[in-house]
Amino acid sequence: MKPVTLSTLQSLKHAQEKFSVITCYDAAFASRINDAGIEVILVGDSLGMVLQGEDSTLPVTLEQMAYHTRCVKKGNRHSLIMADLPFMSDPSLPALLSNAATLMRAGAHLVKIEGDAWLAPAITELTQRGIPVCAHLGLTPQTVNQMGGYKVQGRGEHAEALLNAAKLLAQAGASLLLLECVPASLGQAITEAVDCPVIGIGAGPHTDAQVLVLYDLLGITPGKPARFVRNFMLDSGSVEGALAAYHQAVKTGEYPAPEHCFE
Repeated sequence: MKPVTLSTLQSLKHAQEKFSVITCYDAAFASRINDAGIEVILVGDSLGMVLQGEDSTLPVTLEQMAYHTRCVKKGNRHSLIMADLPFMSDPSLPALLSNAATLMRAGAHLVKIEGDAWLAPAITELTQRGIPVCAHLGLTPQTVNQMGGYKVQGRGEHAEALLNAAKLLAQAGASLLLLECVPASLGQAITEAVDCPVIGIGAGPHTDAQVLVLYDLLGITPGKPARFVRNFMLDSGSVEGALAAYHQAVKTGEYPAPEHCFE
């Protein structure tokens, strides 16, 4: 495969072809993900929960994110690498620019940042300096304490505000949007309203791409899985088979099924 770029993902959206995204934190899994043809690797701050055993993503540091980004880069051949800016990476604009640059130097091709419409000026500043951005909307785990838990966002009267925020961030220069835990109808509305590709997790089947946490996909995360999770190891005899099955299910639209969606 040729290296996946943002232009690749934009072309897939225009052709109405789905692409897949998965979290990864090390070189060995990055290599297997490449073998499966998965287009985008997310070095997620979810590592705080699935690797470190924390109860949220908040304890993850920038240094830890840079370390795992470097590890993933070493095992990567052609997937696009996206890295999370961890909690409180943006106390000021100079700090945000410096922190984003750290992840880019570690091997990221773009950074992901959680927020809402207020992110627009920061996204413009980052993109003007050559740092592509994925804006994460909906359920944003870094604000779980403010939200009062992991709850579906964008229902009822809040749907229009989230739609308008997505439009604003796309206009500000976001190369990608990621929607987490929103009604499927809102996921579709946002995907159709913006030119940039939209990645969903618990956002319905109509987004341009899907993302899952690697350990959820393999069925090894302790506790009850979230509604949007599907264990691809159940019908696969290997990690390689599970990754390939996930990629194929996203491509064909088989995943997510109605039971993985919110209304």
